[in-house]
Amino acid sequence: MSYECVNNTNSESLNNSNKVIHKRWIFNLKKIKDKLKSFSGPIGLLIALMIYTAVGGLVFQQLELPSELARLEQIRETILTRRNYLINRILNNSDLSSLPNMMKVELHSYELAIQEAAQGGFFMKFIDEIESSDNSKNLTSVLTDRWNILQAVFFASTVLTTIGYGNVVPSTIQGRIFCIFFAFVGIPLTLTVIANWGKLFADVVRNLTVKLHSKLPSFLTFYIPADIIKRRYLGAFAAMIFLFLYLSLGAALFMIWEKDWSFFDGFYFCFVTMTTIGFGDLIPKKPKYMLLCTLYILVGLALTSTIIELIRRQYAESWQQLQVLSGLLGETLKKLSEQAGAKNVCSRSTTSELKKIFTIISLAKLRTATSSKYSDEIITQKQEWEDVEAFFRDFKDNKNLYFGNFKKPILKVIIYESSV
Repeated sequence: MSYECVNNTNSESLNNSNKVIHKRWIFNLKKIKDKLKSFSGPIGLLIALMIYTAVGGLVFQQLELPSELARLEQIRETILTRRNYLINRILNNSDLSSLPNMMKVELHSYELAIQEAAQGGFFMKFIDEIESSDNSKNLTSVLTDRWNILQAVFFASTVLTTIGYGNVVPSTIQGRIFCIFFAFVGIPLTLTVIANWGKLFADVVRNLTVKLHSKLPSFLTFYIPADIIKRRYLGAFAAMIFLFLYLSLGAALFMIWEKDWSFFDGFYFCFVTMTTIGFGDLIPKKPKYMLLCTLYILVGLALTSTIIELIRRQYAESWQQLQVLSGLLGETLKKLSEQAGAKNVCSRSTTSELKKIFTIISLAKLRTATSSKYSDEIITQKQEWEDVEAFFRDFKDNKNLYFGNFKKPILKVIIYESSV
């Protein structure tokens, strides 16, 4: 009988443990599902942006490539005509006295043709390739990669991110009209994607900061500021350092991809790009790296948006607290001024009350500095600001100020320096 009771007890405990494990699995799966659901929005927007950019690049290529081929064909004919004319004039010239002036004029015309070709993306190294192709009308082998598929997609991304380097622009009416509508629809989509990913990164950084701070050893937490305001500034500074490292990584990659770029050139290009300045003085020229460059730019813009979001949150919280305190302090000082003008308020009483104000604020800051845990600091800070606001309200409603009988109404206001 006792043996059966033991078996029943063991089976019940086993069933209970299985139920606990099952509930734990369900809870973990639900947690993972919620996280994936929170990520599905930004990921879906990013995929939509990538598809929109790729389609835009294809349309730009179809609209601009025929015009580009015709333009390069005209440039080729101009260069060959000027060069052959210069050679024939030199060989057929019989008057040696006029040779220097003639060569100066014809050489100047030839140089202008070369300059226009270089500005249009047609370089002299293609001349030998053109002649070796027996003057074929197919210029695909000597294109400057201005409107191939990768360059077209890269151009579409610069339109959507409002970088606009200016080295590649649509020249046809159809291409320019399409560019207007493409940017009109795509720029808000791009800004939405960047803002969502920036907010997502900011939340991840803040959550990681809380978790890491709670798991760090005590000897490491000693070097972390206890003041929550200083810690937020430290977090913003760390984000700036991370952005600097990201720009340095991009500079190193571009130094490898672009043989004529130095590290500073790559860093300068990355900074100008991430801030959407886009001067256009430095442009990647390797078409096989354009997709990687586009991905790097999009991630960098999201990181830049993350840093801006973190700093914006800090400014917003500080400004909100400052507005509350300044409003209550202004009402309090106005009340003191009115009472002083009407009833000759005692300066010692006024000074004492103002000392109380800034003592409360200083104690709030002191209690925040002595708090031990990050989450407790956030709760404590909110309670402390509520105490400060409550003190101001009580002070405003207090009518029992000490008034003396003086010959002249004198109001002395001493404002002590504080962190606020």
